[in-house]
Order: sequence, then C-alpha cells, then structure tokens
Amino acid sequence: MFDYKLLAALAAVVEQAGFDRAAQALGLSQSAVSQRIKLLEARLGQPVLLRATPPQPTEVGRRLLNHVQQVRLLERDLQAHVPELDQVRLPERLRIALNADSLSTWWAEAVAPFCTANGVVLDHVLEDQDVGLKRMRAGEVAACVCSVERPLAGARSQFLGAMRYRALASPAYVARHLGAAPSAEVLLRAPAIVFGPDDQLQHRYLASLGLSGPFSHHLCPSSEGFVRLLQCDLGWGLVPELQVREELANGVLIDVFQGKPIDVPLYWHHWRNGGDLLAELTRQLSRSVKQWLVN
Repeated sequence: MFDYKLLAALAAVVEQAGFDRAAQALGLSQSAVSQRIKLLEARLGQPVLLRATPPQPTEVGRRLLNHVQQVRLLERDLQAHVPELDQVRLPERLRIALNADSLSTWWAEAVAPFCTANGVVLDHVLEDQDVGLKRMRAGEVAACVCSVERPLAGARSQFLGAMRYRALASPAYVARHLGAAPSAEVLLRAPAIVFGPDDQLQHRYLASLGLSGPFSHHLCPSSEGFVRLLQCDLGWGLVPELQVREELANGVLIDVFQGKPIDVPLYWHHWRNGGDLLAELTRQLSRSVKQWLVN
C-alpha cells in the first residue's frame, strides 16, 4: 500500500517548486517534508526527485505524480457520494496547464460556469501550446490545453478548435520597416516579437510564406505585454484575433499581410481515470468553445 502522506509531500515539492513552499502548503516544517521524501526514496530504493532549482521529478517520480493526480480526482468523487468520509471539505483544486493566449482570451468564460457549479478553484500553469503536454507527463497537472494531438498513455485527447492568429503591427511600424507593398523577405530583416524560446509560431508562419532562417526578435512572455510592444512600434507579431478585435477595428494594429492568418489547433488532454469532475469539465469545454475557436 502507498503511504499517501509521502506522495503528498512529493506532489507539494514539485507543484510548489521547492521544499520551503511545500512545507508552507502542507503546514509542516521543511525538515519534515525532506524526511518524507527521503523515506519515500528509501522505500522505493531509488530517487524520486532531482535536487535542482526547482526540484524535478525522476522517471519514477513522474509516475507517482501521475498517480497522485488521478487519486485526488477519484477521492473527490467518492467524497461527493459518501460525504461522511470527510466532514470538512475545502473547494476542490484542479491544476491545469494551458498557453497564455488561451488564458487571456476564451478560457475564463468557458470554465466559469463549471467552477461555480462545482465549487472548484483552478491552479493555472502557463506553458507554450507546443510543449504544454510535458507538464502532464511530469505529473504536475490533471489536464492541459496544447497543440499536440496524440495523448499520453492513460489519457484522452479531444480537439477543441483552433485559435486564429494574424500577423500584426502598428501603422507606424509598417510604414518604417515594411512599406506600402511589403515582400515576404522583408519580414526576415524587420524586428519581430516572439512570446518565448519555445514559441515556434512565427517560424511556422514564415515557413508558410516560403521563408526560413534566423530573424531579429524581441522575447515577451506576456500576452498583454506582447500587444503593448506591437502598439509601441517595436515589432510585428502573431496575435490571436480574439485578443485584438478592438485594436483592429480602430486601426491601432493592422495586418502585415492581409488575409494570411495561421490557425493553431488546440487539444484538451485529461486522464482517463480522472473521475466525474474532469469528465464534467470536458463536457463544459465541448459545449462552450465553439463560440470562440475556429472549427
């Protein structure tokens, strides 16, 4: 039998990104958390954490974390049907990995009815849509939104729709760097804005125009900051239409290449044994996302 106090310590260290915060979350001393991790490793005969900054789970640690995520959800279902098991119930907390553009546009409206109806609080983990699945693989989250279709073993993947991005810049930037009738090649020389080092969207967009090679770019890991940099003439970049409808309508931002958007498919990944709560969230997303995402 598993000792779930030890597994809870492992989950807290990874989710809180350190022993100090894990101790605060569990109401324990740091040394007590460390002892629980050492005891777990002694019982398994191998390490469950790499003592990095932040600590990273080993392969066996990831397997245990995946188990913990699913057990939490199943325990919630059991408590709902047998309330005598838990006299004091805190709101259920779900950890979800998703990209910043989804969080800043459609996500809140899509999940608000679910959270209100089920008394759920969400712990959002931001990750680029191309690599978000790694958080679920590591056992850090119960589900994720990402652009990868193939699910992990023991999980399901469901197509939600696509976010449509447009290559945009300010009128002043276009006049200074691109001209009235810009050629595609100009984009390789004009400064761009990229969300982060894992963001390959601009690369794919340039490839769709027949371009390849390095290009000058700012890094800006903030959806709101990204748009502000565009508005201040610092570069061109790919932005979700959902995020900049007003800016497009009033001409603050304009298309770099009219009529050449790029669609990014989004998939909802969740554990097969995630219980009723994840199943209900999946149904809620299926019902609601069609009004925001492209099918």
